[in-house]
Amino acid sequence: MIKLSVNVNKIATLRNSRGGRHPQVLEFAELSLQAGAHGITVHPRPDERHIRRSDATALAAYLKGRTVLNSSEPVEFNIEGYPDDRYLELVAECRPHQATLVPDPPNALTSNAGWDVIRHQEFLREVVAQLKKSAHRVSLFLEPDLAQVEAAAATGADRIEFYTEPFAVAYEEGRGAKSFEVFNRAAQRATELGLGINAGHDLNTHNLQLLRNLHGLQEVSIGHALVVDALRMGWTATIHAYLKALAGPAAS
Repeated sequence: MIKLSVNVNKIATLRNSRGGRHPQVLEFAELSLQAGAHGITVHPRPDERHIRRSDATALAAYLKGRTVLNSSEPVEFNIEGYPDDRYLELVAECRPHQATLVPDPPNALTSNAGWDVIRHQEFLREVVAQLKKSAHRVSLFLEPDLAQVEAAAATGADRIEFYTEPFAVAYEEGRGAKSFEVFNRAAQRATELGLGINAGHDLNTHNLQLLRNLHGLQEVSIGHALVVDALRMGWTATIHAYLKALAGPAAS
């Protein structure tokens, strides 16, 4: 089963655009869990333009001990971010199930590239070792390059999260199958090296029909497209639609 982790950044963006307390991040996290989501993801930025530190700590407390709908499996909390002191301190305080490291500079609008692990391997090895004291597992945001996958395995990371915007663009342009093969080869190599597989960025109910067949795929983290769909369909119906897209039959 491929797990769905709902990224609630956009809920915080909407709240912050008006000020005040609504919509509430905890409320939409709860609605996600009631609809069957397996986890919650946040990516706090240094300027707190969406998720704030206080949101992350509140979610960590709120999700502690929670289980997935109709299951004894724990709800997972995933904190994404660049591993600076601010991020490392937040993970140490929240102790999430997963810490996902992204190479974003502070002013990045959104994540737009995977790590150059070959170049930053020593830095990442040290950070991964430190984070494993606070998080159940550590994942590296990565592009489907075989050399980078092999370098990622050498850092001690538990998983990689494929940066899937290139796949999403290719899918819209009718080149999805070719792009999928690139990701699938990288996923196969990652699995051989003992890495778990996550994916995220620009995924939606359409391109998941193909990506769900990715070798070893364990989890997807989705926020923007899910919120856009929720404006049309409603939150609960949208969570159900994404769960269905992940669980459906293999694409022909």
